[in-house]
Amino acid sequence: MVEAMPLTGVAAQDRQQPPARYRRVVIKLSGEALVGDGGYGIDPLVLDTVALELQAAHQLGTEIAVMMGGGNIFRGLAGARRGMNRVTADLMGMLGTVINGLALRDALEAHGMPTRVQTAIEMHQVAEPYIRGRAIRHLEKGRVVVFCAGSGNPFFTTDTPAALRAAEIGADVLIKATRVDGVYSADPTKDANAERFETISYLDVLNRGLQVMDNTAITLCMDNRLPLLVLDLFTPGNLARAVSGERVGTLVTDQDHLG
Repeated sequence: MVEAMPLTGVAAQDRQQPPARYRRVVIKLSGEALVGDGGYGIDPLVLDTVALELQAAHQLGTEIAVMMGGGNIFRGLAGARRGMNRVTADLMGMLGTVINGLALRDALEAHGMPTRVQTAIEMHQVAEPYIRGRAIRHLEKGRVVVFCAGSGNPFFTTDTPAALRAAEIGADVLIKATRVDGVYSADPTKDANAERFETISYLDVLNRGLQVMDNTAITLCMDNRLPLLVLDLFTPGNLARAVSGERVGTLVTDQDHLG
């Protein structure tokens, strides 16, 4: 694991940023975000970059929880397409998220950030079980909480449990941290005329069939009036700027807040 480094560059600069706008956030972090050039597994340098971006946002006073994906290790749906039992495949994918969560905890704690891993599938020798009240107490004490194993149920991506956990713990916003700088009308890598939205409603996302998160997650956000912010985690300082209230990425919200 990369050794802890003194706060320089992005992390140091972000100390001078305005206080956080958001008191508590849940960040949906895909497993693919941890992959380097190899296309599989966990790249220690990429993991360290992610930890520093989370640290910069956390230093502003925002309580941070992360819903960890596992696609860099195993994707349940892909396994099912190859003939594996879907329930078994999804359980394997959930275990992949735990591997990523443990790696993220190690990277965060290397930078002095107390972190707790909670799983929806009990494995006491590895991590805490998910308990809503305990998760909230960890956040209030300044710890980062990493949620793993989705909701513990097959047939769901980690998008839906990210929205579920955000609603359960009273997060102010759900942040989807990706390698793309927002929501587009089409795939910007394939369509040069694709339009990037600054704001868009939940219904427009659903009606246009935009691949922001799965439809169940979008509906859950809409039903609970939970804003969803989509941003590029790998633009240095983006996450800290977002929790400070700057315009970053695309905000998905209800019609009443557009205009």
